[in-house]
Formats: sequence, structure tokens, C-alpha cells
Amino acid sequence: MMIVSSPSKSPKKKQNQENSPEKRKRPRPPPAPFFGARKNIAAAENPIPSSSPAFATPAHPLRPFQPPAPAKAAILPIILPPPTLRPLAFRTFTKKHNLTLTSSALQELASFIGRHCGSGWREEGLAEKVLEEVARGWKNRNGGVIVDGASPELKDILKNLEGNMSGGRIITGGNGQRGGLSRQNSLMLEATDEADHSKTRLGLRPTSLAREDSQASFGMSGIGLGGDDDEPDDEGIMDARRWLKVVSAFDQPRFTYNVAKKHFERITTPPSLLPAPSHKTDSFRNRYHIIHQRLLRNESFQTSAVTSFSRSSSNSNSFRSHKITPIANLLGRHGTTHLLLGMLIILPTGSLAISDLTGAITLDLSHAAAIPHDSAWFTPGMIVLVDGIYEEEEESVGKGLSGSSGVGGTIGGRFQGFFIGQPPCEKRRATLGVTGLDGMAGDKEHTIGGGFGWIDFLGVGSERAIGGKMRRLEQRLLRQQQTGQQRSRMVILGELNLDQPRSLQALKKVLSLYATDGEGETPMSFIITGNFTSCGVMASHGGGATTGTGGAGSIEYKEYFDALASTLADFPSLLTTATFVFVPGDNDGWVSAFGGGAAVPLPRKGVPSLFTSRVRRTFAAANQEAGLTGEKKGGEAVWTSNPSRLSLFGPSHEVVIFRDDISARLRRANVRLKGKEAEEDGDVEMSEGPRTQDNGDAMEIDGEPEQQQQQQPPPLAADPNAVPYDVLAARKLVKTILDQGYLAPFRQSIRPVHWDYSSPMYLYPLPTAVVLVDTTAPPFCVTYEGCHVMNPSSILVSGKKGVARWIEYEAGRAGKVRECTF
Repeated sequence: MMIVSSPSKSPKKKQNQENSPEKRKRPRPPPAPFFGARKNIAAAENPIPSSSPAFATPAHPLRPFQPPAPAKAAILPIILPPPTLRPLAFRTFTKKHNLTLTSSALQELASFIGRHCGSGWREEGLAEKVLEEVARGWKNRNGGVIVDGASPELKDILKNLEGNMSGGRIITGGNGQRGGLSRQNSLMLEATDEADHSKTRLGLRPTSLAREDSQASFGMSGIGLGGDDDEPDDEGIMDARRWLKVVSAFDQPRFTYNVAKKHFERITTPPSLLPAPSHKTDSFRNRYHIIHQRLLRNESFQTSAVTSFSRSSSNSNSFRSHKITPIANLLGRHGTTHLLLGMLIILPTGSLAISDLTGAITLDLSHAAAIPHDSAWFTPGMIVLVDGIYEEEEESVGKGLSGSSGVGGTIGGRFQGFFIGQPPCEKRRATLGVTGLDGMAGDKEHTIGGGFGWIDFLGVGSERAIGGKMRRLEQRLLRQQQTGQQRSRMVILGELNLDQPRSLQALKKVLSLYATDGEGETPMSFIITGNFTSCGVMASHGGGATTGTGGAGSIEYKEYFDALASTLADFPSLLTTATFVFVPGDNDGWVSAFGGGAAVPLPRKGVPSLFTSRVRRTFAAANQEAGLTGEKKGGEAVWTSNPSRLSLFGPSHEVVIFRDDISARLRRANVRLKGKEAEEDGDVEMSEGPRTQDNGDAMEIDGEPEQQQQQQPPPLAADPNAVPYDVLAARKLVKTILDQGYLAPFRQSIRPVHWDYSSPMYLYPLPTAVVLVDTTAPPFCVTYEGCHVMNPSSILVSGKKGVARWIEYEAGRAGKVRECTF
């Protein structure tokens, strides 16, 4: 102890400067002043207490190792011509990332690389790394296939990249929030991780080394999905209903097809219910361009660059490709055969014509046959393919464009059609450019060229960005369903007329069947569609029990939904675990107040909350009683538009819900075509509306000349290979709608559509499932080109007393039509 406290080497001069009273009170000799000062400094800088000089404690403690900041190397800027950079940019953007560079984008990249990489852009491989980062950043932002130099996305990417470069090299990784330099397996640390980086250099274990979320730039943070190897542990995330989203037609993004760029562009102008007349032309032009580009990608319309002369003349006809002729190019080509693509229209004179973007011509279909026979409907307003011969008129009648002085008018003469057909449909995976979308195999997706996989059509994320990750999450959830759980089921109830008491009885019986399921096995969604009243009770003359004004009709309409709320309140287990989706019909408010149940413009909004307030309170009361408030999400009632879409697991499953009696409208507006056999005299009338199953077989199976044979069903029943009428009618309806890629392929006078809201009416890309509620067609579940189409019809089975009918659909599988008695 004497050795520790002995100030043998203390300066004598400093000891005499201390006061004597303090020296007498001190039990020990005072330490040297610089020891006390150094001790205070060390305590502030180093938490380890200092020892005495006998233990070799240094006067200046060692500081932790601080890696020196890298000095920015000087780069001599050069002027890099864009043609010199073009081969390298082509390999990086086009060959590797399937992107196309414009001249302005190439100029921006050449200027950026020449300014920041200097003369070593080629020898040291600096330019290749910069182009790779720019391409990744562009795809992370869903910029599209065309990289434009004037786009703000490219400028933002280059600005972020400039701050992370030193000496022409990329030195740090971005945080992924702005689409910068994100890497899934990158170990580059930010400035905030400097302490952990120092410990790593000293051989110590860092306190925290979090891996960067590489999917933030793809929008995964908004969906709430972690990395590839992260297992969702939260009970809410493990529920399939957590990934269900209802997309209204008025919330869906609007796109238009750009012919020059061959890509879809988002419409940024606000929509309007009363737009300019030019928007009607734009709506038709966009619909025509979508079908035209779809046809050009079909194998039947692609021409080979190498012509083979070794084939015989008979075989060469089977391999020849089809070519679409614009209508304006028919002038002066009398007697030649052409294939036209255009819309069927009705001229002011009352005759049928076909029109495209270049003009219109009178169409004669008296000798035309459908290809395949009787497989689809053909009505004015549809875009069809017609193969025939152009015939000019007499010289006295007129030449060229009649009724107009330029391109776009009616061409003189007529087009004699011999074959007519629907434009072939395109599968969903071909449209998105990704394989492996039909099955649930765990193989990685592969690009098959082209496609629009980077476009977010629904606002839930694009297929190429998050589709694979969402399917892997779905597989983890489906593995649990194999043990007995069937959480991904959807119950489609069809039309529910609340003014009929038997409908509520049927609804109560169906809900009671699913209310007995165990926890975690109840369906995740119930889809109920209108018309919620059998007639337009809100019309000016009332309806149903009303006798006078529309005010009484609205009160009665409110009471119908109050009765529905009373029925739903008996099943709290379903109200707290399922999402009830209500889609209106033409008889529902408010549009039925002036439509009277007639065809109203599409899309239309949901039922106003004024009438559905009690139903919402019923769901809120059930959730509160079960303790599902706040972060715990319980059941809900969604009153969406018609049409609307359900998104399950992002872009993995897209279900379109549409309520319309489209079959009856197709039968009323259908054109006349020739019969199956050429020797039969006259045409087969196919436009009659009130056809039933008694004479419907004669329409589907043609070629029986005698009326007695057409009225006898035994020949059809005796043939074991004969297809039932309901199946034929379902196939005909499904092929017509999906080939058109449009939910309302009629004239505006028959089925009006809001011009600025026509995007939700498209079925392109083809959805995974379509719920087409049509009470004038038999119930069916049909799959066509990978799209599963279902029609539950009405919940009450006509002709059967006390029978309820609905469809049970499980995501990714085929639906089943079910019936029960009540």
C-alpha cells in the first residue's frame, strides 16, 4: 500500500501550492495532480477503471480501432459517345434484364459513366457494374419495359447512384427505401454500423448484424412479407384471409396500350363520369389495340423469317400464317380474299357492317359459318375475325369512301364473309411472360420472353416482382390445409332476392352448414350478389309492396337489409372469421331510382351505406363480443362495386366478380349465321331471346332438317357421347366472354359503359377465376385456357321447392355446385 500511494516522483513545487488545512484532514498522502486529471479523462473515454503505475497501466489508454474513411479517388471525366456504350448496354439491359433503352436513356447513361467512371469504364469493368445497378433499380421501381431518359425514375436512380460512388466504383449499399443499391446477400454496412464494423476488425462478435431487406424496393414492406427464409410466426399472417383484398372497380389502376412502345401506360388524368366525346373513341381504340397485339403474338399470325421451299403445296397451306388486312386497304382489290379484324356495328341504314381504325364496310354474313361451329355468340359490339372476299359495287353507285371525305368513313362495296370467329384467347402465363403459373409446383419461374409481368394491373404488386414469393407463402399455408383445414374456400351464393322470404330461409340453411365447422376450417369469404330485390323498388313508380312514390320504395329497401342483418346475426362464428362481399345488381340503389331495373352504365358503385348500416353494426357487435378489436382483425362486410376483383396472395390469384344477365342479352342481339350443312335451305335463326331447353338442343346440334326430329330429345339422350345442353350453353358463353377479353361486348345503347372507367371491364391478363352470376344461364363450372369460370345462378333453384344452390370454390382448384334442402 505504501508503494501505491508514495508520490516519489511528484514535483515539489506543486505540493507546496496546496493549502495546509486540506493536507491535515487527508489520511493519506495526496496523489499527483496529473494522475487525478488523467483518471477523470479516462473515465469519460474508457469505462475500465485505471490501476497504478506498478501494474503498468499506461498513462494514455489505447483507443478502439477506427478504420480510416476511404478517400475518394480522383477521376478524370471523359466524353463517352453513346454508340460506344451501346453494345455493353444492349447486353446488360436487353439480353439480361429484358429492357429496351431509348436514345435519350442511352445518352444519359453515357454522360453519367463518362463523368464518374472516366477512362477505366471498359478496362476495369466500371461501366458494367453501373449499368447493372441502373437496370436493377429500374425494375425495382416497376418502370416498364421501355427505359426513357426523360423519366424521373431514371434521374432519381442516377442521383442515388452518384452519392454511392468513389473512384468510379460503388462503395456502399443503399437502404432499399429509394430503390438504390439493395442486395439480398450484401454485407456492406452503413455509417450507423461503424461500431459493429470496428468490433469485427478487432476479432469481437458484433452486437447486431441485421441483413438488409432486399425486397423493400419491390414493395414487399407494404404487403408485410419478410425474406425468403423467414417463416411467418404470427397467427394473423398464417390465416389465408389475411392476404385477401377486395379491389373496387373505381380503385383499380387505369391503363392504356401504347402501340409505339408496345407497352401499357398508366393513365394519370383523373377520370370523369361526363368526359369529352373523344374519350369514347379512345376507349374503342384501346380495346382494339389490346386484341390486335394479342393476335400478333399468336403462332397463327406470326410469319417465319426463313421460308422453306421443301414442303409440298398441300402441306404448305397448313403451315401458312394469317395476315390481317386493314379495311382501308380493300379499295381497288375487287375479288380478293382477306382476313379482317374489326367490330361489328349497325349502320344508320340498318345493315350490318364491320369497322376498324381505318374505316368501315358493309358485311354480308348470309353464307358465313362460325369457326368452330356454334361455339360462340356474335353480336354487334364484338371485335371478331371475318374471312371472305371483297366485292366492289357498280360504277354508278360510287367509288371509294362514301359518306365521308377521308379515311375512317364507309368504304363502297361489301365484304362477303364466309367464316367468322372469335379472336383466340391468350393464357395468363403467356401474357405475364412467366411460366409455372398453372400448378403449385415449387419450381422457380422462368421468363419466356415478352409479356407484361412487371405491370401492376390491380395495385397489389406485379407478378414478376412478388408473384414467386407470394406463391411460396401460399405453399406453406397449403401444407397445413392438407391435415384437414380448408381455410382458402370461397362460398359463392349467387343472386339473393331479399324481398322473397324463401331466399332468407335458403341463406340461413347454407350458413348453418358452415357454422358447424371447427376453428380454422370455416370459409374465408362469402360472396353474395344482387339483385337484392326482384324489381327496382326505388323507381319513381315504386315496386313490390310499394304503391306510390320512390320514398316509400327506399324505406322498403332499407327494411330488406335489416332483415338480412337479423339473419346474419344468428351466425357470430362466421361473422368474426370471414369476409362477406356484396356485389349489387341493376335493381339496387341508387341507380335503379332512374333506371327502373334496366341496363345501367357499368361499372356501378356498391349499395349505399345508408341502407346497409344495420348489417355493418351486426358485424361490429359480433367482433366486439369475440374480443376482435384493434389489431386483431375480425370479420367484415365489404359492399363493393359491380364488377369487382378479389386478390388472394397478391397477383397469385385474381377472381373477377360480375353480376349481369349476359346470356339473355346475347340471345337477343345475336346475328344470323348459316347452318352446319351447306345443303340446308335458309339460315338458322339464333337471335331469338326466349329459347328454352326444349328447342335449345336444335340450336346447339344442327343439321336435322325435320321439325319433328328437332323436338324429340330421345336421340340426344340415347347417345352416351352427347354433351348435355347445359354444358354446351356454358362453353358457348365462357368462350365468347374470354375471347373478347371484355365483360360487356355490346353496343353502348344495349349495355352502356363509362368511358373513363372501362379498364375494370377488361379480362386481360386473363384472371385465374371469374364469378359470372347470370340467372338466365344454367349453373356451371367451366375451365377455359386456364381460367375457371363459375355461375351459381340464383340461390333458389327454379322448378324445385325448398332447394338452395351455391358454389364452393377453393383457390387454385375447380369449383363445385352444391345443393341442399331447407
